[in-house]
Amino acid sequence: MGQYLPDFAEPRWFVCHTKPRCEKKFDDAMGREGFAHYLPLIKSVRRYGTQKKTFTKPLFAGYVFTRIEPERKARIYQQDLLVRAMLVENEASFLRQLEDVKLICASGLEAAVHPLMRKGTHVKVVGGPLHGLEGYVDDPANPQGIVVSVDVLQQGLLVRLPLESLQLLP
Repeated sequence: MGQYLPDFAEPRWFVCHTKPRCEKKFDDAMGREGFAHYLPLIKSVRRYGTQKKTFTKPLFAGYVFTRIEPERKARIYQQDLLVRAMLVENEASFLRQLEDVKLICASGLEAAVHPLMRKGTHVKVVGGPLHGLEGYVDDPANPQGIVVSVDVLQQGLLVRLPLESLQLLP
């Protein structure tokens, strides 16, 4: 099964994409196998009528971060919980970001995954009176608006919209 991973000579970090709702099982398996691993978990509160339930859920649904030794790479596939493993290219940057994620998860503050929007990101409005309209993110420092092009006039219209109403397009 280890043939799914690229060849690597030294232990490397991988982003492991698990089967749906298998993140905690895969994380437990990596712990039992002695792999360095991390599954970012956050608290979630659900209300069912008058009852309130608190539970932990993965911050990044479907993903666990694992450091794999080349000679043990086949072991990550042993329990049939993994869809694929993607090699982390820039480990120094990844490890800094992972420390930030750990800090956020440990803080107890509410956190949610949000698409990364940069200047020029192609988006579509998914709600409200402009539903279906396409445009481009204008300002990466404050990406809460889109520019709609009017090419014939070589002009654009900046429309301020809540980020939740924007969907990334390929």
